[in-house]
Amino acid sequence: MSDRRFRFGVVGSPRTGAEWTTTVRRAADLGYATVLMPDGLQLPSPFPSLAMAAAVADIRVGTFVAAAPLRTPRAAAWEAHTLTVLTDGRFEFGIGTGRPDAEQQTADIGLPWGSAKERRDQVRRTLDTLQELDGDLRTPIMLAAGGPRALALAAARADIVSLAKDAMTPRAEVAQLVQELRKLAGARADDIELAMNLFAAGTRELPPWTKRATGVDPEVLEASDSLMLLRGTPEEMADELQRRRDEFGTSYITVNSTYLEDLAPVVELLHGK
Repeated sequence: MSDRRFRFGVVGSPRTGAEWTTTVRRAADLGYATVLMPDGLQLPSPFPSLAMAAAVADIRVGTFVAAAPLRTPRAAAWEAHTLTVLTDGRFEFGIGTGRPDAEQQTADIGLPWGSAKERRDQVRRTLDTLQELDGDLRTPIMLAAGGPRALALAAARADIVSLAKDAMTPRAEVAQLVQELRKLAGARADDIELAMNLFAAGTRELPPWTKRATGVDPEVLEASDSLMLLRGTPEEMADELQRRRDEFGTSYITVNSTYLEDLAPVVELLHGK
């Protein structure tokens, strides 16, 4: 389905500057294309974190993803445009309507959460403002898509679409999601890069916080054909990723920084392919 070459990203959640710079430099050394930061008040702010990352290594950086309700559209667009300028175009702006836990965080900083429609409209206003600020520049946009309305927004505005389904979503449902996205995108369907995020890779035992992160018991997740997992030897994992690219068109693979080293042999195997 896709003739795009693979690229790989690392999603970090640093607690200290030393930890973050170590992750960023190691990711760059191992051939990862991007380092990404989630958005939430429990973590360092993503925008200065990514500016720091871009300064310590020659690697692309991105938000994964910024929660629109945590900033006004003008403030979020300003932050994103600034990173595009200061990184010489190495920034990718991932933005979404916010995970459920972002509602309390939005209240904590004194901004309204809003309805689902209001939050989607806020994403649109942010992207419109960013486009105005960019002028002749072009900040790539990543949107997550799971439900029909998010899918329509992603089809219209995204350069990169992260397929956002829960851990137990069957492959057939993901394939149907991709078909719907391509239909909605029309003439620009081939211009959209499809991304898939991995919770775990390699052969290590799943951590005890698996259920909190995925909503599924580790034993159940391990016994399933979950697309959140990539298990086996480097060769087996590389074969599976090529199968997924053939089946879904996913060529941009991101992984939790806990598994940065585990996926590294696969990054080497699939480099340039």
